[in-house]
Amino acid sequence: MEYVRIGLIGLGQRGSQIMRDVLLANEKIRVVAVCDLYPDRVEAAIKQATDAGFAAPFGTADYREVISRDDVDACLVICSWEDHIRVAVAALRAGKPVGMEVGGAYSVEECWELVHAQEETGTPFMFLENCCYGRREMMVMNMAEQGILGDIIHCAGSYEHDLRYEITHGKELRHYRLRNYIHRNCENYPTHELGPIAQILRVNRGNRMLSLTSTASRAAGLHQYVLEKKADDEELVNTTFKQGDVVTTVIKCAGGETIRLTLGTCLPRFYSRNFTVCGTKGMYEENSDSIFLDGNEEMMKTEWNWHTQFGNASKYEEQYDHPVWDKFLHDGVRGGHGGMDWLVYGEFVDCLLENRPFPIDVYDAAAWMSITPLSEQSISTGSMPVAIPDFTNGKWTSR
Repeated sequence: MEYVRIGLIGLGQRGSQIMRDVLLANEKIRVVAVCDLYPDRVEAAIKQATDAGFAAPFGTADYREVISRDDVDACLVICSWEDHIRVAVAALRAGKPVGMEVGGAYSVEECWELVHAQEETGTPFMFLENCCYGRREMMVMNMAEQGILGDIIHCAGSYEHDLRYEITHGKELRHYRLRNYIHRNCENYPTHELGPIAQILRVNRGNRMLSLTSTASRAAGLHQYVLEKKADDEELVNTTFKQGDVVTTVIKCAGGETIRLTLGTCLPRFYSRNFTVCGTKGMYEENSDSIFLDGNEEMMKTEWNWHTQFGNASKYEEQYDHPVWDKFLHDGVRGGHGGMDWLVYGEFVDCLLENRPFPIDVYDAAAWMSITPLSEQSISTGSMPVAIPDFTNGKWTSR
């Protein structure tokens, strides 16, 4: 098979961007079916394909028509958060390999449903967490694997992104975030933060997450934004948002490591994933893009004046860039989000064509996505600790 025939389910903001920047530009992919509840999105996707010189893909509003087609080799699930797992499970049970986009789950039970569907069918599944393919994330993972940072003890990550416009214009944009921020209070988007950290800490592969506590601030940012920017929207002005402006989650791992996650999307701020890795020999911190190594004389001299070292991580690229990025830089960075999208979707397709196991599998998806309902439970009980299930059923010790 020279290429993979893809059925794309979900053509909103993310789906249309992936269609444009990745799927139609990768010679190993052919989009043969597209699906969305909104007909104009389906029509736009078909036009994207024909404008790019490809045959018009089959279009539908019913995902079941996509997963039942003989000419679909694999499905990409990029629909709303609520539907990710339900659609992925249906595709797996139909025997279609699945690449599923990110977001938090709505219950632990549906995470188990995803695991059981994959285990019972054996159908390949990959969780498409693009941040696991970020250049810095992969470089620091490479450094950690080589022992440069020593024994990793603590990591932190954030999804801090001013999404006030996108959330409050949910009706106009037909975006699912609005209804989530009205009805839920949780760490609703954990995997950008957690994915790269989980790989460094070898979660589900000799280590696992045991428990968490989550704390949410009060909700004020969205209401203030609505009063200032959408005062004529009477319904939204009178809406009570349940989602706390800042949610802090602390996770304890079997190996004794801790992870701190921060969600902050309702206040004015700069974008940050605040990827931070702390070991016994050194650390990396994203916001200053800096590496601190124990015993380095220049670093020790400037530790009280650290801003002079901001950006020093670039000095380590030649020596420690991950081999995936070495090749990517040589071939030319493409795709959205600084190349991460191209790499994660390319890996999905290459694994299918080469019959290789996916590097981010169903156990990773279930564990990372479960943080959302578990954080919701912790917040609702006054930040009480909550156990994190072992979705591998004990296999994490030897995987």
